[in-house]
Amino acid sequence: MDGNAGVARNGTDQQKYVIGVDYGTLSGRAVVVRVSDGKELGSGVFDYPHAVVTDTLPGADKLPDGGTRLPREWALQVPNDYREVLRRAVPAAVADAGIDAADVVGIATDFTACTMVPTLADGTPLNEVPGYADRPHAYVKLWRHHAAQPQADRINQLAADRGESWLPRYGGLISSEWEFAKGLQLLEEDPELYAAMDHWVEAADWIVWQLCGEYVRNACTAGYKGIYQDGAYPSQEFLAALNPDFAGFVGEKVEHRIGRLGEAAGKLTAEAAAWTGLPEGIAVAVGNVDAHVTAPAARAVDPGQLVAIMGTSTCHVMNGSELREVPGMCGVVDGGIVDGLWGYEAGQSGVGDIFGWFTRAGVPPEYHQAAAAAGLGIHEYLTELAAGQAIGEHGLIALDWHSGNRSVLVDHELSGLVVGQTLATKPEDTYRALLEATAFGTRTIVEAFRDAGVPVKEFIVAGGLLKNRLLMQIYADVTGLQLSTIGSEQGPALGSAIHAAVAAGEYPDIRAAAAAMGAEPGDVYVPIPENVAAYNALYQEYRTLHDYFGRGSNDVMHRLKAIQRDARNSSTVPAGVFA
Repeated sequence: MDGNAGVARNGTDQQKYVIGVDYGTLSGRAVVVRVSDGKELGSGVFDYPHAVVTDTLPGADKLPDGGTRLPREWALQVPNDYREVLRRAVPAAVADAGIDAADVVGIATDFTACTMVPTLADGTPLNEVPGYADRPHAYVKLWRHHAAQPQADRINQLAADRGESWLPRYGGLISSEWEFAKGLQLLEEDPELYAAMDHWVEAADWIVWQLCGEYVRNACTAGYKGIYQDGAYPSQEFLAALNPDFAGFVGEKVEHRIGRLGEAAGKLTAEAAAWTGLPEGIAVAVGNVDAHVTAPAARAVDPGQLVAIMGTSTCHVMNGSELREVPGMCGVVDGGIVDGLWGYEAGQSGVGDIFGWFTRAGVPPEYHQAAAAAGLGIHEYLTELAAGQAIGEHGLIALDWHSGNRSVLVDHELSGLVVGQTLATKPEDTYRALLEATAFGTRTIVEAFRDAGVPVKEFIVAGGLLKNRLLMQIYADVTGLQLSTIGSEQGPALGSAIHAAVAAGEYPDIRAAAAAMGAEPGDVYVPIPENVAAYNALYQEYRTLHDYFGRGSNDVMHRLKAIQRDARNSSTVPAGVFA
């Protein structure tokens, strides 16, 4: 930063501050950022009390029948948990920063996507409406709610049959995670609730609505998750062909004013000012997605700069100067990241989630005990053991589909696989194979971009997993790209703060704000030639398995999912099995 970083842009000593709030899968984090130079001064975190609802609805234990058990692939959340982030994390961040809240000029938020809230006309979530608390479809459908895959399959088949012009913008496939598939599932499984719903709202827009009292759709989720291309949604004729009762979905439930990224959606209401302790009337920025908002925080606003936001899942975002149709991508949207460029998005549905699952389900107690004795977490302990191996020493190849495949196959009916296990396989062997599998998945995405004429020139990593140095080196070696990490532990929150500064009029646009407030690079990882060669051989084995199980040569994963659903839906106990 330059020597004038401590001086406000108006030339006085009076500093101005903005708040960025990052809504993740399990918690929300608020960060106080100085407008003049992007310095992060304080933060506050609030864990959602209800976390992710996957088994029974909140309060089910108080119901006479114990509540309705949710089917597999469901993932819900409670919207009031999001309000609590504003009440708890924002005041905590201001206190941690030691600033005067009166000097805060704007607030912006980012959210996981596609996370959907069904509401009444005034924004009240349906689960808060009397009589609906015991209805699963009344709750927020989190991004990783994958139960709408049958609806997504029908959308994709119909769009392909009709030659819908928007389908190639999404790599040829619409995900079960997105607005239309989840909305169609709601209609077909609870038509009464669907009729009662006035708005089908991205959580990114709902929380902004709570802050400023204005419902404004953001251009990012509308384009990537809401199939909004060239100023239009899918036609009423298309929707009616899916289901006659779905014909009015866009006009009645979805369509609304769209705000550009960095604009002010409105001003902080008196109620939200009381929640947060911030001044009433400050700018509230249009909503955004956690991944896309991170690009300006990493100063990655030029074509070819791929940012991978690595956490429970990974989202890959990159700007391009030209429109290209990339097979298996989540989408390409005009101005989806910054104005004037095409924003590309890809992703992996499970990354950190896979590592976490393995430590819970696949690591014996003695490893946990050894890690504790060494003063390490189980991830750090397994990483140390895995780091001592030569590439390929474990004799394993894994497919990173434990939460389905987002890109490039766009199929959440796929599942994880590890090949090569023997009686001599150790937990650290499988752990390293899973780390490598996620890197192979990212390389598959990078190659898809390259083959479609959108070359990746720079690879930048943000998110919690950048702390794992072995993982970062594996990614550099597998992709053959120099990898740099963002010099901030709060990339999405910093990115939101940058948007807040623009919405408040402190900078003319996102590029100018990113140049002044974006984080400096962190660590740099250079590909090691001999490692690159070794991983090239393993990657070919990965791609063989990838195409065999993922492109129709063997549909065993789909068949197993169907058998599983049938078994879970059966109320009988097999003969000889005692309850």
